[in-house]
This record gives sequence, C-alpha cells and structure tokens, in this order.
Amino acid sequence: MLPALHMATEHPTPTVLILAGKRDGKPGPLAESAGVSHKAVLPVAGRPLIAHILSTLESAWDDAKIIISINDAAVIADVEEVRRLKGAGRLEIVAAQAGIVESVEYALKDASWPVIIATADSALSTTQGFHEIDAAGYERNADAVLGLASRESIRAAHPEGQRNFYEFKDMAISNCNLFWLRDPKALASAEAFREGGQFMSHVGRIRKAFGLWNLIRFRLKMDTIYSAMERMSKRFGVRIVAHVFDDGKLAIDVDNERTWRVTEELIAARQGGG
Repeated sequence: MLPALHMATEHPTPTVLILAGKRDGKPGPLAESAGVSHKAVLPVAGRPLIAHILSTLESAWDDAKIIISINDAAVIADVEEVRRLKGAGRLEIVAAQAGIVESVEYALKDASWPVIIATADSALSTTQGFHEIDAAGYERNADAVLGLASRESIRAAHPEGQRNFYEFKDMAISNCNLFWLRDPKALASAEAFREGGQFMSHVGRIRKAFGLWNLIRFRLKMDTIYSAMERMSKRFGVRIVAHVFDDGKLAIDVDNERTWRVTEELIAARQGGG
C-alpha cells in the first residue's frame, strides 16, 4: 500500500479534458436504447450523464480550465453545467476526432499543462479522486499517471460494479478512466490506446502496443502492477506510474445496462447518506 498523498497547493491547477465522443462515430447500444445521440446526455439519476462529472470538477477546483471533446457540441449545449461553466469562461468544447489518441492530441494542442484526462461516463468521480491523481504525479515524479482500482475495492463498492479485471502477480485491477499527464512529451504514453481504449481483449493490439515479450509476461502474470509500469515506461520513453485508488467506485463507469443501474444505485446511496 502506498503512503497517503499530500494534496499540494503550490502546483499549477491542471487542465481537465473530458472525452465525450462516440466510439467509431456511433452512439452505442446504451444511448440508442435511451433514444439519445450521445451517451454523454444519457439520463442518469435524473441528470445528463456528463453533468455529474462537470459538477464534481466545479467543486474540485474553482479555476480549472475544462475541455470537452465531443462529436456534436449542440448535444450538450443545454446542459446546465455546460452553460454555467461556459459563462464563467472555464469551458471549451472541441470536435472529437476519429480515434481516442487523435481526439486527445487535437483537444490539447493549445492546452496548459499538466492535464487530467477523464471520460464523460465517469458519473461517480469525486473531488478527492481528482486531487489524488494530481498529487500522485508530483509526489512520484511521474510523466504520466494511470488511475486504477483493485478488484476488492470495486466489489466492496458494489458486487456488480465490474466483472472483468486485468490480472497481475500482486493484484487484479480495473482502469478508472482517469489519467494525469505532466507535459506534451507524456502523450507518448497514449500510444497504447491508438486503436481503441478496450484493447486488452485484443491480443494483436496488446502486442503492437507493448511488444511480444511484454505480452507474454502479461499473459503469464509475471509482473506486479508496478513492475509492469516500469516496463511500459521503458517502452514509451516516459515515466508512467500506477495510482491505485482506495475508492473502488471510481472504476465503475456507465458502459452498459448493468453499470447504468449500479451507478444510479450508488448515486442514490450517496445522496441519501448511505
């Protein structure tokens, strides 16, 4: 277990990029079932999905610049949080590109650093989570930080929160869709996602991103999560570290009917003090 991170205040406020585009230009089955063109405006606990993470960011920093990458800006134009943040001069909306890495590169071409990257479907994000990953970048002298949660913490948050985990020698983890980048050179770490974020189920994508030997080590569970990060760092030429959150809810995003229901349950429990 890593030591508690100190929430330093002398560092610059990060820019936050929220990825809200459509994968392959399609709305996806969840959005289609709800009759919306983008998952970002899927109704979750009575609000558009993207409203949850935006309101969290308003609480996390009162001066953070927020960039939303989305295919059609008009889709979120009437979201209350979007109107409020735009009126305060804190929000910019940019066009999503063909792929994840291309969207990130386009959105950040004129951004101030460091940058935190999150996704619109992270309705259970917290101010603590944003501050933790920002502090981890500085305290561990990282170029890039990947936010993760263990299988045990996720199941403690909700037994149906996640069903698939990446197995390492020391733990099973899931991605929190939360990343911290120190500067433009840290974008090299995003190359692993060039062909799509859900690459772990595609052997060819893992091999292309990490190399054959690293693929073999991953398959055989030869590395701890931390030694795996060291190998990734060597592969991409930047220092990449893992930050494992204690809060398993951060790894639960709205990705299908099950996690939609789980997210609404957890939001209701939080609002009710449970």
